[in-house]
Formats: sequence, structure tokens, C-alpha cells
Amino acid sequence: MDVERGQQEYASYDEHNSGAEHEALLPSPNSKPELPGVGVEPVAAARGRTRFFTQPKFSFLHLSSAFTAGLFACVIVQYAFCGSLCTTTRSGDSSSETPLNALAKPIAGSTIVHPFPPPSPSNAFPSMFPTNIGYPGATPTGAEPALIATAPEYPIHTDSPQLVKPSSLKKGYDNDKGKSKEWDLFKHWGNLSPWYSNERGTFGLDSDPDTPDTCRVTGLHLLHRHGARYPTTWSAYGGPADFARRINKDTAKWHANGDLNFLNDWTYKLGGEILTPFGRQQLFDLGISTRLKYGFLLNNFTETNTIPVFRTESQDRMLHSALNFAIGFFGYPLEGRYQQSITVEFPGFNNTLAPYDTCTNANKGNVGNRGTWYVKRWSQIYLNETRERIQAQLEGYELAIEDVYAMQHTCAYETVALGYSKFCELFTREEWEGFDYSLDLAFWYSSAFGSPVARIQGAGWIQELLARLEHKPMQSHEHRFSTNSTLNDNEITFPLNQSLYVDATHEVVVLNILTALNLSTLAENGPLPYDHVPKHQTFKVSQLAPFATNVQFQLLECSSPSIAPGQQIRVIVNDAPVPLTGIRGCPEQKDGMCPVETFVKAQREILDGITWEWDCLSDYEDLLGEGPEWETVTGDAPRRST
Repeated sequence: MDVERGQQEYASYDEHNSGAEHEALLPSPNSKPELPGVGVEPVAAARGRTRFFTQPKFSFLHLSSAFTAGLFACVIVQYAFCGSLCTTTRSGDSSSETPLNALAKPIAGSTIVHPFPPPSPSNAFPSMFPTNIGYPGATPTGAEPALIATAPEYPIHTDSPQLVKPSSLKKGYDNDKGKSKEWDLFKHWGNLSPWYSNERGTFGLDSDPDTPDTCRVTGLHLLHRHGARYPTTWSAYGGPADFARRINKDTAKWHANGDLNFLNDWTYKLGGEILTPFGRQQLFDLGISTRLKYGFLLNNFTETNTIPVFRTESQDRMLHSALNFAIGFFGYPLEGRYQQSITVEFPGFNNTLAPYDTCTNANKGNVGNRGTWYVKRWSQIYLNETRERIQAQLEGYELAIEDVYAMQHTCAYETVALGYSKFCELFTREEWEGFDYSLDLAFWYSSAFGSPVARIQGAGWIQELLARLEHKPMQSHEHRFSTNSTLNDNEITFPLNQSLYVDATHEVVVLNILTALNLSTLAENGPLPYDHVPKHQTFKVSQLAPFATNVQFQLLECSSPSIAPGQQIRVIVNDAPVPLTGIRGCPEQKDGMCPVETFVKAQREILDGITWEWDCLSDYEDLLGEGPEWETVTGDAPRRST
């Protein structure tokens, strides 16, 4: 799992803090090779050339002698230069393997990488392959889609057909509890789950995300997370790469059997931090889906002779998530269709989409990473018998609870990276539900309603949302959180009159923002206990912050006399509307709508009650203690002592 921000990248749980965005890649770039690695394609087959030459005639003695001498020479050369250590490529290395490495059997737990593209391909001649040669044929455009308003029902995102689920899970007593056959493993991986449409009523509203009767959509503010990625390059607890490193140290001493037999030949094949192929497709698909639902909003840009400005951060997975979304939304090429604002994600740079880079307390273990304490204790409970069962199939290596927890992480990461993982079959439904809850604990206490720095980190983006809703530039005194005045005070880089906004960020920031908005319905069963899974749980990370999670802030105008006058706003998380009754003045409206004027006023009151200096920069770690010694259900820091 990942719960330590320690490094200044995320200050919350996933990528940060949760057993999620922190996993460490196996070896470091400057460590010496010790493990076997990637194979290579046969040279002749790879080149695929036809050769013309005369065929020399040699006797069998010539051929056998030459073969024996060559084989002997290969062994000598390999041993002389690097012995048995020459067969590894580490995840942090840029070096690739020689053909000799393809002959070596991988050592269990070793790292394998397949670097592509080659650094200097011999057949790359871009000038001979132009992307535009003219003769495009007919290119008349059509009307923009408006599926959100015209279709008889809303399109539901239900599955990830590119990924393969295990044909069966480990059988346990939980399988006999009459659970639905539609139980879905992919929905029990917390922030590592692929996003899916939440069911109607998930957050308590019997409403769909499509346009309510008598209303029309006038604008959309879309906030989304990056797509599925490899583990990040640091680890706090349960990291897959740390597990691979541990078992690799004693690979000659242990042997697995039974369900764990595959571990004897298992190698670590995950990269670090960047999007996986499936992750790229997630954002491409999300872009297409958004265009089909809200494409009609682009007509406003044509009428004003402007183009949209979307935002993301400089981190590789963030930038490429945004670009894949844009290709899905606009199609190729992108030039002239929109402008991509790329904000710097790096310690010391103000950035509402990465506020932990300036919020010092977000990187302190007992403040920003409180979830680790809870996850460790819960894993000792729900994986205790699991460890014993798996240990019985492994001789010569003593499994720790963390090792078993890392196997569950490895299942999720391998599936979204490689399409399938054998580790998934080792666990029962109940154990997967325990894993899912471990990530709820992680994020609740490190990034959401149980974190002392959740609200303050989400505050900057809410400031920007209010400026966009009121179409008013931010005032100088309002740059008191994580906003970037250079960008936000320029109407070119931070436009105020768009009907469509798209911001890309991390799941920890999505949770920060949902907390800062005061969506108290999501926190009704908090604080979360670490010794059991509570009934009627309302805070589920797999529902709120999976890979490619998306939050629609939908703006509407309605003609029904039963709806308050003026523009309305509602919040839709992965296709399920969320009640706004935790926001002062917002009514109990069946579709979750609230007048924008009421919404803005209430949010400003909330922002006036918090201070960056205290919440992010002051030293109040001693006030927190460990675990439940101090708790919050609002995402606020402890009160300043008087």
C-alpha cells in the first residue's frame, strides 16, 4: 500500500498515502544488477529481411566443431564480464539486455522490463511519413451531440472488457452467504479500481445524472482523475515491488506449491507512475463519453469566437491523461480546437490541482498520512487467517501480514497494467472486501473527512470554482490558499466565461475537494473503525476515487415552479448525484439541485473559517496523537489552542 508522502508528491493517501500511489519500484537506478530480466526477439526475425548469398558447403565435423567452440566462447565471455548477474534489467535502469539474457531463466521476484521505443531506431525517417498529404475527401461536420438531454436513458459505464477477471476466487465461508452473482472484484480495489457508474441511489438520491424534467443544462465543470497507472516510486506499506525484492533475496531457499506454485517463476513486470495502456484508454473513452453527452456546449464557444481551456499538471501521467481525454473529446488533430494549460507539479509551486506541494503538514507522517496507522491494524485482523493459509503453501520463507497485503495490491496493479494477475485467485470475497475497506481507512484518515488537512487542501480549487461560477476574477486577498495568482489573474490562462471546464488531478485531491465542499452525506458513518467493516457504509473510495474517477458539476436552468429560481448546480460523482444538504441553505431537492447563488454564499462562508497558516504550516502534530486519540469528520485541523 502507499501511505507515506514522505517525498513531497502526494500528501494524502493514494498516490500518496494510501496503499495506492506510493508503491516502490524494485531496484533503484544506481543499484547493481542482480536479477534476470527481459528477453529479446531473435535478430533475424526482428529484421525480417530477405538475404541473397551463395551457400557454402561444410562437413558435419566443421559445423559441430564450430557450434561447440562458439557455445564455449559465449559461456566464457558471459562469465568474464558479469557472471550470473548479467541477466537482469531493473525497473529503474535505462539499459537493455543482450540476447544472452533471453537464454536465462528468470529468478522469482526479479524485475523484467521491455523498453520501447528504441532510442535511435535505424528506420525512422519522419520526413518520408508525413501525417497530412492532402486529398482528405469530403469533410462536412454535423450537429453536436447532446445525449444528456436527448436520450431516453443515461449511458452507464459498467465494466472493463479489456481486463480479465479470475475465473474463480479462493473459496471461503463468505462464498456461502448468498451474495449476488454480480459481485464484481474490480469494484473492491479502492482507489485502484477502474471507474464505473455508481448505481442509482448510491449516495441517497433516487435520481439519475441525466437532465431533470423542465431543466436544461447550461454548463459543466468536470473534475477527473488520471487513468490507471503503475505503482509510484516510493512505498509505505504493502508495496508490490518491496514484496518482490523481499522474496527475491532468498529465492534459493524457498519453494511454493499448490495455489502459490506460480510464484516460483513469477517476475515483477510493473513500471513506475506512468499510465498503463488500459489507463490511456480510460481517459480516451471518458473524452468520447463527455463529448457525446455535452458536445452541444461547444456551440457557445463558436458563438463567442473562443476555444476551451482545459487544465492538468506537469506530471507525466497527469499530462498524458489530459491529452488522451482531449483526443477522445476533440479527435485528432488537437491544434486549434482547445488550449491545454499545464501547471507545474513540484514542491514549492502553488497549484490547486496538487496542493500538497505547498501544504507542509500534508507531508508529515502523523498529519497527512494518518491512514497508515489504521491500515496496519486492520490488515492484521482481516488477513490473519489468510496469512496462515497461504503460508502453508510456501516453504522456506516466512510470510508477514504485509507480504500478503502486498499480494492483493499486486493483483490490482498487474490487472490494470498487464490485463490479468494470478494473485487475484488467492483470496476470497471476504478478503477482497477487507482489502477494499483498508483503502477506505487509508483515504478517510489521510485525504478525506478524517484528515486534518483535507479541507484546507481542497479550498484552493473551490475558490477557483466560485470565481468561474460568478464570472468574476479572484481578488488579491483571495490568494491565501494554493491558488496561482500568475495564472488565475489572467483571463487567457484562467477564463471566467466558459460553459465547459475540464480539470485533471489526483484522487487525493478529488477527495480533498469533496470534503471541502461539505458533502456531509458521504461522512455519515464516520469516524471509520479499524477493527471491523461498519454496516451501511457511505464512504467508499472505489465509488468516489477510482482510476479515471470523474465529478460533474452540472449547471442547469429550470422552468418548474417547484424549483427555486435562478441557475442551479448539482454534483454528480461517477454518474450518481450527491445530496447538497450539508451545504447551508441548499434544499432537500430530489435531484440534488441547489441554487448557484446559495451554493456560492455557503462555500465562501466555509472558506472564511479556515486559514492556510494554521492548517498547513503550523505545528499541531502533538495535538493529534496516534489513531483515534484525535478524530474529525469534517476534514478540519484541530482547533488552535488559546
